[in-house]
Amino acid sequence: MKIGVTQKKSNKIFWKEMVTPYQVPEIKRSIWQLCNTVIPFLIVWFLMYLSLNVSYWLTLLLALPATGFLMRIFIIQHDCGHGSFFKSRKANDTVGSFCGVLTLTPYHYWKKSHAIHHANAGNLEHRGVGDVYTMTLDEYREKSAWERFTYRIYRNPVFLFVFAPTFLFVVLYRFSHPKAKGWKKERDSVHLTNLAILAIALVLCYLIGWQAFLLIQAPITILAATMGTWFFYVQHQYEDTYWEHEGDWEYTEAALKGSSFYKLPKILQWFSGNIGFHHIHHLSPRIPNYKLEECHKENPVLQEVVELTLWDSLKTSLLTLWDEDQKKLISFKDYKRRQQMETAGI
Repeated sequence: MKIGVTQKKSNKIFWKEMVTPYQVPEIKRSIWQLCNTVIPFLIVWFLMYLSLNVSYWLTLLLALPATGFLMRIFIIQHDCGHGSFFKSRKANDTVGSFCGVLTLTPYHYWKKSHAIHHANAGNLEHRGVGDVYTMTLDEYREKSAWERFTYRIYRNPVFLFVFAPTFLFVVLYRFSHPKAKGWKKERDSVHLTNLAILAIALVLCYLIGWQAFLLIQAPITILAATMGTWFFYVQHQYEDTYWEHEGDWEYTEAALKGSSFYKLPKILQWFSGNIGFHHIHHLSPRIPNYKLEECHKENPVLQEVVELTLWDSLKTSLLTLWDEDQKKLISFKDYKRRQQMETAGI
């Protein structure tokens, strides 16, 4: 036992020394990223309004870059939540709250739940807060027919990546969770964000009309919510990911084995704010997004992780159950096949 504790301490020091040089935000790079993200988003939004007089197909086409910029705004908000975008906590919270209005996300409420996700990612005893809920194979077997049915609906790709994300950002984020009774600051964040969103929406509806506002904002919101959920999902939900019970769970293992390196084309890497280097982000959330690739390239040991391409990632959408015996995620189809084999005595 003593050897195990000593080894864990040694590993912690090793990783800390590796990532520390990248944890210092650079004010010029942060401000430049803020400018090359928010300003283009507002410009494209205005162009979408002008395009309504030309063709709605053009409006929808412009929604694609607008979605990309909004995702990038979310990454800035995300970094602010980790205290990694600026050195100043006040600056992080101010910019993060502003971005939260644009992304329809109450900044302090999301910051709290996301911190819980980072502290417990891959821990089987702490599922359900800030993550995509995943059942173990044994848990699924023990559920009633109705509970298995609802879980299958929840993990259906159409529901999980089309309907659920929009409902989350548009509806659920307008309320605080009933269990978050002691989260006063976080609850206030929900209310203030709602008021800011309502004020902006009313002004825009007054200036351009509610129909034009919805025709512009709806596709951006739907696409951004879907893409954001997909990125969050795929970087933890792959076959050889990491799940352990409380006693065996270890932070560094969870970061490097339970978070993937999502190798994306450069344009998608840019719009997603380097979040594809998710293993490094979970290893050290204090690294600004614009330094994640640098950290990855300069430390070969960080390249020895699960790497997913776009094609690889599409296959993960059907993985739904954690098999504790084989230490891997399996699909409902795999589960059914296994049930048939057990019934046949194979």
